[in-house]
Amino acid sequence: MARSLTHEDLTLVANTIRGLAMDGVQKAKSGHPGMPMGMADVATVLFLKHLKHCPSDPVWMDRDRFVLSAGHGSMLLYSLLHLSGYDLPMSELQSFRQWNSLTPGHPESGHTEGVETTTGPLGQGCGNAVGMALAERMLAERFNVEGGVAPVDHATYVLAGDGDMMEGLSHEAFSLAGHLRLGKLIAFYDSNHITIEGSTDLAYSDDVKKRFQGYNWNVIEIDAHDFDAIDRAIRRAKREQNRPTLVICRSAIGKGSPNKQNTAAAHGEPLGEAEVRLAKENLGLPADQTFYVPERVLEIFAARRKSLERAARAWRKNLAADHAANPARADLWKTFVENRIPADLESFAPAFDPNVPMASRVAGGKVLQGMAKAAPQFNRW
Repeated sequence: MARSLTHEDLTLVANTIRGLAMDGVQKAKSGHPGMPMGMADVATVLFLKHLKHCPSDPVWMDRDRFVLSAGHGSMLLYSLLHLSGYDLPMSELQSFRQWNSLTPGHPESGHTEGVETTTGPLGQGCGNAVGMALAERMLAERFNVEGGVAPVDHATYVLAGDGDMMEGLSHEAFSLAGHLRLGKLIAFYDSNHITIEGSTDLAYSDDVKKRFQGYNWNVIEIDAHDFDAIDRAIRRAKREQNRPTLVICRSAIGKGSPNKQNTAAAHGEPLGEAEVRLAKENLGLPADQTFYVPERVLEIFAARRKSLERAARAWRKNLAADHAANPARADLWKTFVENRIPADLESFAPAFDPNVPMASRVAGGKVLQGMAKAAPQFNRW
């Protein structure tokens, strides 16, 4: 399916996402349309050609993880989840930022199907993504059999913006990822040089490329609106197994808006009814329709969904066969996946003499060692 997609198809999908983002924010009279419009091309290529997931089974264990660290651009994720076939009907996109909707201003895990983690505070999703990539590495070390079944083989993708890069949390987390050589972590940096206050030059002048090279990351720079360049970059990143990859995406915030593209006005407020109409005309969308999704876009995502579901079924079949042949491995898998904790957990805790002085860090270490004996999830691998 991916090979048959034309540039016209990809453009139509990306512009449909832009239209949904504009309409959701405009109807709510609140939100951030600029990032979804700027990163729609990257997201389109990722979801239609690379991201491994299963809308009919949102918690499939070996799905790729997609983390929207720039959570303010939530209409990008909601649009993709809706089009992909998750339980997020159009009525929820039309209820963006409304009380009791499944589409809050920032994505919330456990609230909306398909959302991997709650993101709001800038940098938080960066840390979450590093943790997910580390979890994949640890599980793979335990359960992937040399020359046999490999039930753990997924990537973690994270989309971060300028605000994420400014936060100290992203520095620490991404430094650790480079040190641990988490090759299945791929970060997209939405480098549009605009914050809600104006140009990033007001407070930020880091050389992000050099920074990540210093972290021992693989760094790729692309035009975020060139479908071929996006596809090549993701393929290169997936081939790099010894280092995480940063894809610096030179994007235009508010892409398609005639008067607000590349301005702070596209960041944190609705474009305005008149500008939305102009943008839709510029993008080839019907200016008099809201929340418009062409039939061709539905066909493209339906075909992609069938392909993904076949992959998920094959994975389950292979795992079931392996577990039938290896009961001990099957039991250990359930221990990890279900996070089983022994009923007598307290019996593994060390005893301390209150009369013997001990630093709290030393006592904490002894407790953790006891827990590691009780629950294998505590061990590295």
